[in-house]
Amino acid sequence: MKLNFKEYGEGKPLVILHGLFGSLDNWFSLAKAFSDKHHVYLVDQRNHGQSPHTDSHTYEEMAEDLFEFFQQNDLKDAVLIGHSMGGKTALKFAGKHSDLLKKLVIVDMGVKTFPVHHDLIIRAMQALDLNTISSRSEAEEQLHFLLDEEESTIQFLLKNIYREKQEDGSTNYAWRFNLDVLSDDIEEMGLPILTGSDVDTLFLYGTQSKYVLEDDKPEILSLFPNTTFKSLNTGHWMHAQDPEGFVKTVKLFVD
Repeated sequence: MKLNFKEYGEGKPLVILHGLFGSLDNWFSLAKAFSDKHHVYLVDQRNHGQSPHTDSHTYEEMAEDLFEFFQQNDLKDAVLIGHSMGGKTALKFAGKHSDLLKKLVIVDMGVKTFPVHHDLIIRAMQALDLNTISSRSEAEEQLHFLLDEEESTIQFLLKNIYREKQEDGSTNYAWRFNLDVLSDDIEEMGLPILTGSDVDTLFLYGTQSKYVLEDDKPEILSLFPNTTFKSLNTGHWMHAQDPEGFVKTVKLFVD
């Protein structure tokens, strides 16, 4: 599979993987911050952004997609950064291909089993009939009606709506991500990581998030023994909530 990607800067490779319902577009400013010393690759994972849509969505498949991406771009000795779903993809990849990595940065994601809590969001997006939507503001209004979520969540989802050209030349709004397949395989997103790696790893987590708790650290260390833990006073979207602190912390670890 050929994943969609964008690249910035020169130097040793640094690859960034977004989270569920995200895309590489969410990481533009961070990529530019890291491009002063690295050749940064922003990657759309399968069923997201402008990468191919497939009939399934598993971490095993996403790790294999990433391995193919490394091969296609002749990457080695790379820094790999993954947020949320991208973090689990990165952990899975490191368990199989640690020889290709210099360092690993996992952003607000652990190795334990997580209860899936995206059901309401998925049902709301499926209830939104994009064929009848005439403007983004109308889509925003309906999502507010369907979802009891913060404004930032609504705006994050709206970034995935685009104009899709039809065969007759007309355009309809559509989701960038493969909503039906993500819905079918959503339980996969909560599965644990069972294999580890001795690659030098940073687990960077938000103190207002529940993905990495103090009690989780022994299990993480049993799989990834060369781990450093760092936290920021943020929630799950730490790279957006404290971008300056995020860049500083990652650069100190990487450089």
